[in-house]
Amino acid sequence: MVVSSPAAAKLSSAAPASPLLAADVGGTHVRVGLVQAGHGPSAALEMLDYQQYRCADYPDLGSILATFLADRRPVRECAIASAGYALADGTVISANLRWPLSCAQIRDQLGLDAVHLVNDFEAVAHAAAHMEASKVLQITGPEQAATGPILIVGPGTGLGAAVWIPQGRNAVVLATEAGQASLAANNALEIAVLQQMLRERSHVTIEHALSGPGLLNLYNALCVVRGVAAPHATPDAVTAAACSGGDATAEETLELFCGILGSTIGDMALLYGAQGGIYLAGGILPKLSQFLLNSSFVERFLNKGPMRKALQGIPVKLVEHGQLGVIGAASWYLGRRETESVASQPAVTQVPGHHLPCAGSSQATTGQSAGIHQ
Repeated sequence: MVVSSPAAAKLSSAAPASPLLAADVGGTHVRVGLVQAGHGPSAALEMLDYQQYRCADYPDLGSILATFLADRRPVRECAIASAGYALADGTVISANLRWPLSCAQIRDQLGLDAVHLVNDFEAVAHAAAHMEASKVLQITGPEQAATGPILIVGPGTGLGAAVWIPQGRNAVVLATEAGQASLAANNALEIAVLQQMLRERSHVTIEHALSGPGLLNLYNALCVVRGVAAPHATPDAVTAAACSGGDATAEETLELFCGILGSTIGDMALLYGAQGGIYLAGGILPKLSQFLLNSSFVERFLNKGPMRKALQGIPVKLVEHGQLGVIGAASWYLGRRETESVASQPAVTQVPGHHLPCAGSSQATTGQSAGIHQ
């Protein structure tokens, strides 16, 4: 989706020399960067500046962006990566954001020519070419993968997933709402925990288990199943207690989380044909890396009957999310700008192929590969 002002009609795809403001909006943090693009589809991106902000410290996204832009060089356009459901009026419905997100309001508040919106994990998928430049931990599978679709998935405030599909020099990104699919139980304990969770809601999604809030859901349900008290009130508290080794129920919760994650990622690998590899991102997993390596994640990932051998050939890597959402948002938009004229967009319009669910939108977008210098 693009929300533009009349001044945006003066822009052309080759004209902008000013840097692009790019933001990755999560439920807990907003990561903001100033990105400069070279000319041509293969030109490198340069991260000129980068900051991270806590959502709870600001009344809205516009205030965060205004804080970032203070005393920095002026910008004309902004690319925002955020989870949510985009409406035709430029507002976004999201269960995980602390405040409403309106592209038109941000545009007017900051005096920008245009604001561009892309799904958060779709943006991360557009940064797939830059994954190996980030901090990467091999979880399972071969070092190198066959050429094919790459799955990027990760738990944070919610659970995001997208697929990067190579197509010559370009790529197609398939955005998904995989986190909203129904949670599947695979053993007696998971069935008991799922039944407990179903007492509080009619539909238990994958996200209700595989996210920060989901970890707390698992912990509370497990405490009921085990008939023990639940002294921990936050996901961080559960994680700290589990990693310290002094709380058996917290440790069992984290093992439950890792096992469900492995099984779910294995399902997604088969559903999306992720022969090119799997990157685990999101805000939670880097903090759990050692626990994850020693958990049942790999065995549950491979436990798909006759498809075990196929999954053994898929590398699974844990990547530090960091700046990838910002890089991906910038890469997504700048790639589109090579092939589309921003000047042709009306005041409120849908970018063809943009996956956020607006009327008549498609579920795939295309992007071009670009380098990144930080």
